[in-house]
Amino acid sequence: MPRRSRGGGGSAEAALKAEAATMRLVWRRGVVRLVLVSAIAWAMLVLLALAFHLWSCSSSVAFLSALCKKDSKVLNVLDSMGLSSKPLHRCQIPVADDPNAVAIPKRTPNTIVKKLSYITVDKQDKDPSPLFGGRQSWKQREESFKLNSTMKVHCGFMKNSGADMISIDVKYIQKCKFVVASGIFDGYDIPHQPSNISRRSQKLFCFLMVVDEVSLDFIEKNTTVKIDSAGGKWVGIWRLITVHRLPFDEPRRNGKIPKILTHRLFPQAWYSIWIDGKMELIVDPLLILERYLWRGKYTFAVAVHKHHRSIYEEGDAIKRRKRYARPLVDLQMKMYYYEGMEPWSPKKKIPSDVPEGAVLIREHTTMTDLFSCLWFNEVNLFTPRDQISFGYVVHRLGDALKFFMFPNCEYNSLFILHRHTREHSSKVEWAKTIDEIVKKGLKESRGGLGLWTPYPADLSSVELPAVKRTSPAG
Repeated sequence: MPRRSRGGGGSAEAALKAEAATMRLVWRRGVVRLVLVSAIAWAMLVLLALAFHLWSCSSSVAFLSALCKKDSKVLNVLDSMGLSSKPLHRCQIPVADDPNAVAIPKRTPNTIVKKLSYITVDKQDKDPSPLFGGRQSWKQREESFKLNSTMKVHCGFMKNSGADMISIDVKYIQKCKFVVASGIFDGYDIPHQPSNISRRSQKLFCFLMVVDEVSLDFIEKNTTVKIDSAGGKWVGIWRLITVHRLPFDEPRRNGKIPKILTHRLFPQAWYSIWIDGKMELIVDPLLILERYLWRGKYTFAVAVHKHHRSIYEEGDAIKRRKRYARPLVDLQMKMYYYEGMEPWSPKKKIPSDVPEGAVLIREHTTMTDLFSCLWFNEVNLFTPRDQISFGYVVHRLGDALKFFMFPNCEYNSLFILHRHTREHSSKVEWAKTIDEIVKKGLKESRGGLGLWTPYPADLSSVELPAVKRTSPAG
């Protein structure tokens, strides 16, 4: 039998080793691919589960909504970033069953303030284009909080100061005694049509959407605008009311005009319901008036804020989320603290100093109108963040204004919230110091001037109260 040569055996052994090395390489590559595929598959499952979780939380289907874990850390993180579809806390509103059965009561009599008029010309203002809010002095501001049977106060709409309407719109609003009002400025939204509106309310209420020229152009390009025989413009149920010559540099301040000064823009209104432009009203307005005003004999109603009770908590959140310049927010709060505005506590007679200001429900009595004027004056003098100044004006008026702060869960049940078409941002919101605002030319020229006018007291030693952050969201 022939014997194998050593050389032949060596070649076979080398071939086996090469084959084994190749197999090891294939296995390694296979393991790596398996790990990568498994990781991708796992990531896809996590994303799918997260998407389902977010979808179930925003679903109107009861079974799916019940699956939502509303205290989820994921939802809290996204909510704090302003990205969340975290479900709103809703509850059933105890409204009447039938709008047709609602009895409209007699108007509330004016008792404390019986006659209210407005300053429209400042003698010291020689500017041919006066400031919309006027040049209210510190003394005039202080006097405006002292209640008398006859009062005359600053309340926007100084002569020749802007926010003008054309004659067609002025004529239309003369007939409006019951108003649902909203507003869109700088093209941030398009009108959302209300639902569940009874025929009675459609006839009784004027649905007025206040817009500027930029927003009107945006709306005409993105939705259907109809023109009636008188020349009035409509989007569904909303009658568009265009204001010309906007008085402020800052769109947020311009938006406060129809929101807070509804009684000045629509002087014939007996009752009004304000909703922000990004909201879709889903409750009949007559049922809203019955629930929040007439049933408890109130003249003003607003919801409790979902997170904050103290204006100092609200101010802290505004700074954290860069909603206005931090040093100017601090300055306004220092003024309020110096003037006796204590942080909210359960000892106070109201459930919160901070409202959800996107829905305001009012009977336009002289006291309600005075409150609106004083509130607007604070927004005009200081920052446009009206949730800070609301509680201060309530504090100054004491028990004179009979108003209702209703649960936040009811507030969330009044509307469907839509996102803005784009987010608003201005450079002043990011400013960290007064010097930065001045050097970079970020100072507003027609609003917030009280922040730049020497205050009649030394605020340098005022320390703001400590804030306990009760929520990650602002």
